[in-house]
Order: sequence, then C-alpha cells, then structure tokens
Amino acid sequence: MDDTAFVIAGRRFTSRLIVGTGKYPSHAVMAQAHAASGTEMVTVAVRRVNISDRSRESLLDYIDTNKIFLLPNTAGCYTADDAIRTAHLGREAGLSNWVKLEVIGDERTLFPDTEALLEATRVLVRDGFVVMPYTNDDPIVCRKLEDAGAAAVMPLGAPIGSGLGIQNPNNIRIIREFIRVPLIVDAGVGTASDAAVAMELGADGVLMNTAIAGAREPAAMAEAMKHAVIAGRLAYLAGRIPQKLYATASSPVEGLVNR
Repeated sequence: MDDTAFVIAGRRFTSRLIVGTGKYPSHAVMAQAHAASGTEMVTVAVRRVNISDRSRESLLDYIDTNKIFLLPNTAGCYTADDAIRTAHLGREAGLSNWVKLEVIGDERTLFPDTEALLEATRVLVRDGFVVMPYTNDDPIVCRKLEDAGAAAVMPLGAPIGSGLGIQNPNNIRIIREFIRVPLIVDAGVGTASDAAVAMELGADGVLMNTAIAGAREPAAMAEAMKHAVIAGRLAYLAGRIPQKLYATASSPVEGLVNR
C-alpha cells in the first residue's frame, strides 16, 4: 500500500503533523512537546516573537531549525493590509518566505474574513510568498484560494482553541475532492481521536496548538497526536468498510453444519 509524499511548494515533509508554539507553560515544555510530536514544521506568530533584539531570550532559541522548519503566521491581523505587512516583516527578519496567512473577521469566534483572506493571498503570492491560508471549511472558498495561488489550504475543523473536533466532516470530504493542493485541517482539534478523524477524511496533514499546549501533559499529548495522525492516514489509505444500518455477521454462515 503506497502513499504519496507530503509535499508543499516542492518541500517534502515526513511528518504530517504541524504544531504551534503558543500557550505552553514554558519554552522548555514547548521544546519537549515538539520533540515528542515528531513534527518537522512549527508555526510562529510574527507579532509574538522578538525579532529585533536577538540578544534577548526568545522561543526561537528553543527550536532546532536544522530539524524543524519555521512557518511564520499573521496571527492577530484583522485586515488584509495588516496581514500583508506582518508577512513582509517576518520575511525581512529572516524567518521565512512561507506564511500561514490569518485574517480574522470576528473577535469572538475568530472566524476568518474570507474576502480579505483572498485579497491578501493574491498579493502575497505575487510578492513571492508561499501562502498557506487558514480559512473556513467552505469548499468554494478553498477552491478560490487555490486559484489565487495558495500552496495549501487550511480549513478549520472547529473554532480556534475550542477542542470541539471536526464539526463538518462532509465539508472536509468535499474540499478534498475539490482541490489539488495539500489540505491541512487547522484549528478545533481537542484530542488524538480528532486528529485521526481529520486524516481519515482525507486531509494531508493536521495543524494544532492548544490541544497539545493546553494538555495536562503536553509532551504525552504530542506523542499521542503523532500516532493518531499516522493511524488516521493509514486508515484513509486502507479504505474503511461501508456503514450499514443493520448487523452483518463477521463469520460467514454458509457451510455451517447443524449438530
């Protein structure tokens, strides 16, 4: 049973689990969780990293960039202009020309502003960025983002930090059918079973932060997530049995002898 490689913009990753860097009790705990997760890419909020004075302690000091790829994100941006400016700031500071693009439309739900997101995607792609937009689980918006040049699309499973799991599994299936670029479920994962479900639905990867950072034992949860992503991917490739309303005997009745 062969699998396709997890490739984004020509870069190949072995791990399909992407992890965040916020909300951990300490930078040391974060580093332990990253190691346990086996991740090869972590998100870093440009606005929350001290990129002007590298002499001061930073979370970047706890990330081995020889093993882990940095994905700057535009967390906290509420307009396309602000997100574009933040992405450029991260690139100019030497973080990366990749960006997890976030343009939030509402403070309470933290749902994306999809109109502004599309605008920012077009501009940043034109400016030479590898853009991975965080968006609603809307198949039409995801297709438009791909058409705008997004290197991957990252629909939410549920609101950021909610831990509710995948709320609209059928939407994820449709998005998988609609798009050709990698599909990474981002936001809403609460525990390992949620990550497995995302992968079983056909996602190429899962991005999470709070589910690991907020766990009682972040490193243990990170390891659980690693195994869940692997298991979910294998289940997707294996092909699940059809769901049925009534029971089907697991042992065939033909040929049985009555005694």
